[in-house]
Amino acid sequence: MPVFRRQQHSIVVPHDLRALTTIDRAHEVFPPRAGLAREDAREIWHAVQALYRSGAHPAMSLCLRRRGQIVFNRSIGHVFGGGPRDLHDAHRMLLTPEMPVCLFSASKAVTAILIHKLAEDGAIDLDVPVSRYLPKFGQAGKQGIKVADVLSHRGGFPSIALPKAERKIELLNDWDRVIELICRAPQTHSRQLAYHAITGGFILAELLQRVTGRSLREYLDQHIRQPLGMKHFTYGLPAQYRGQVAVNYVAGPPVRFPLSKVVERALLAPFDEVVEASNSQTFMDAVIPAGNIYSTAEELSRFFQMLLDGGVWNGRCILKPETVARAVAPRGRLSVDRMLMIPMRYSEGMMLGANPFGLYGPDTAQAYGHLGFINILGWADPQREISAALLTTGKAILGKHLVLLGKLLSAIARRCE
Repeated sequence: MPVFRRQQHSIVVPHDLRALTTIDRAHEVFPPRAGLAREDAREIWHAVQALYRSGAHPAMSLCLRRRGQIVFNRSIGHVFGGGPRDLHDAHRMLLTPEMPVCLFSASKAVTAILIHKLAEDGAIDLDVPVSRYLPKFGQAGKQGIKVADVLSHRGGFPSIALPKAERKIELLNDWDRVIELICRAPQTHSRQLAYHAITGGFILAELLQRVTGRSLREYLDQHIRQPLGMKHFTYGLPAQYRGQVAVNYVAGPPVRFPLSKVVERALLAPFDEVVEASNSQTFMDAVIPAGNIYSTAEELSRFFQMLLDGGVWNGRCILKPETVARAVAPRGRLSVDRMLMIPMRYSEGMMLGANPFGLYGPDTAQAYGHLGFINILGWADPQREISAALLTTGKAILGKHLVLLGKLLSAIARRCE
């Protein structure tokens, strides 16, 4: 087994990654079968390895489909024991492509699609105020906020204002209290683009549960998870899989002011506390609509492949093409997100790509998907006929890994054109 030594912010990676790499040879196809030259596939994989060598991610997995065929379904690193602060002789388990990883905010894309499915079935209208379905939401200036506004992060209630003593991740396990706090909260951003890290997901899920009389998990199971044949892909993680779930690690340079305040305002707690809480049994028990679906990279890629194919999976209609078209259509132009403080472009539920360079690489204006805390990505790109998922376990906001992530996304975008 390769020897890792203890470091403060990153892992030390051996030159030869073969002992840390697991390949799903049963499902990967020869790249030319997917219209991808062997050289192009090789360059993409080299970029994946370079990202791992940054030392920011104790484990990562990638699934890349092109023209519906799986070109890559691979993992590198350890489920646990190989983190930045783990001892060199700590017990380790290799991550395999079949093991679940928390998607964090990439879960938002799934929750949004459930709301679009609800609209497809005629149970709600996306263009009417949320308060029609959830009357108590229409307080403090929020009475005119439409369902579509919440989906596109223009609802104007991106965070919950709480005294510091109450800013605890454990609050997210008290569903009724969270809904009450959000409903009472004032509109603070007047429908400006402002990322709703947690708040929007809870309101959308509460709306769904009020209208259907069913739980969010049940609705996901019926309309997405079972039809797509998923093993995981649900909010929280059943007890029988927790021995294999990838552990999340704080990595990279310390998160300091003012960035630390931006993170705490969005996520209710300091950065390190959020990461620590994400590994707890309480977090895995919870249903957090905006942030705790557990999935493999292949399952997330499968979800986006279904969207790429117009709502069809294995010949079965999961969503109508017009439902998918609305879910991924731009809602406003590229503009500065008042919470993330970077230029962003959203649909009603998705983070969109951009030209000349966007979240999914260069010239990706047609791409749609979602980012997860912090370097987790799931997306589809109609121009390149790809659906992809990159899952990582190192939680590093700053560091050289960002440059290498950009190079990986560029490699995928350019080699799949």
